Amino acid sequence: MKKRFAILLMVSMVAMLALAACGSGSEDSMNENKKELTAWAWNVNVKALEEAAKEYEKDNKGFKLKVVEMSNTDAYQKITTGLQAGGKGLPDILLIEDDQVQGYLENFPKAFVNLSDKGFDDEKSKFPDYKISLLSKKDKIYGFPFDAGPAGVFYRTDIFKEAGVDPKTIQTWDDYIAAGKTIKQKTGKDMIGMDYNNDDGQYRIMLNTLGTFYFDDKGDIAFTSDESVKALSTIQKIKDAGISKNTSGWDPWVSALANGEVVTAPTGAWFSGSLIQQAPDLAGKWSVFPIPSVEKGGSHAANNGGSNFMIPTSSEKSDEAYKFLKYFSTSNDVQELAMSEGGLFPSLNTVYETETFKKAGDYFTQDNIWQLFAAEMDEIKPANYTGNFSIAKDEAVKAQSKALEGGDVKDALEAAKKSLANRIQQ
Repeated sequence: MKKRFAILLMVSMVAMLALAACGSGSEDSMNENKKELTAWAWNVNVKALEEAAKEYEKDNKGFKLKVVEMSNTDAYQKITTGLQAGGKGLPDILLIEDDQVQGYLENFPKAFVNLSDKGFDDEKSKFPDYKISLLSKKDKIYGFPFDAGPAGVFYRTDIFKEAGVDPKTIQTWDDYIAAGKTIKQKTGKDMIGMDYNNDDGQYRIMLNTLGTFYFDDKGDIAFTSDESVKALSTIQKIKDAGISKNTSGWDPWVSALANGEVVTAPTGAWFSGSLIQQAPDLAGKWSVFPIPSVEKGGSHAANNGGSNFMIPTSSEKSDEAYKFLKYFSTSNDVQELAMSEGGLFPSLNTVYETETFKKAGDYFTQDNIWQLFAAEMDEIKPANYTGNFSIAKDEAVKAQSKALEGGDVKDALEAAKKSLANRIQQ
């Protein structure tokens, strides 16, 4: 009996020592892993994070960043599922595009780290007001601004020259349409590629120059506003002028521009990276002029695209994530790298004084397009995306399709307003 008790005692002591060792190991492991973060991102954002992490690690021993790459569609599905589960399964860092931020803040008000309480308000002056606005709720900031989408008209300099069109004469969309007719007559090329039935990018750009969006500042549906009617009427005029090509989807749109079927692309600055990658043989034949105004003397400033980084409150390493993302979003070197290698135009205004922005580059050799975009940033008006952006866009696209099929613009927008109101109430 004593022998058996001694054996049991010995086994218990061994087990306790093993547990203690495991506990000690776990604590050490936890200490080691305190600076190991995980982020979800896609496309060129992945490389931007990875390169920044390498630099950050030099002065922050033990820091590691694992970037899980996935499509933005998959990311949003996982983010929404994780937030609905109280943050379960979410990483330490999330990439979230401009048009999605307000929806997440509205539907999950306690799900993201309040950056203002950590001191990020001190950095506000380094970013444009429209970015800070879309990342804020009740005057508190919840995201780190990253890339922006100041819009301009990318155009083929050689084809404009062949047609005898001077881009400096294009001030309004009416001027743009007239130039498009000349180019079509003299070269046979279409002025613009538009996805008639699946995307309303040009409509949104025009709304932004007019200082409005799908929703007004109060969150009311603004489809039937005077500005909205003017914008969609202009889209209809472009189609009726016979200068547009129906490019359904991303690949057909880029291909039409790369192979010379279409000669302009009114879109965000990020498109520079796509052109450089998809049409390297056209270096020196592309430049940019400002987005036309809807009316003479109107604004030429608009945003199309852009993204940010946010920290879910479920992260156990939010302090470390904050330190890294503050470095990431306010470092000139990081932002220069993201632009030069990925075409991601920085929100950080201090980078506009660097050498990268003083040079036209090897592709857009006609003008310094970076200075054009930089000068636009402070003029861009905030867009009130709200939490209903996705269904509002769906209704806007339907209205555009009706208008481009010859329907009455006001009727199409009125129908869109009623449909959206019903969907919001459901």
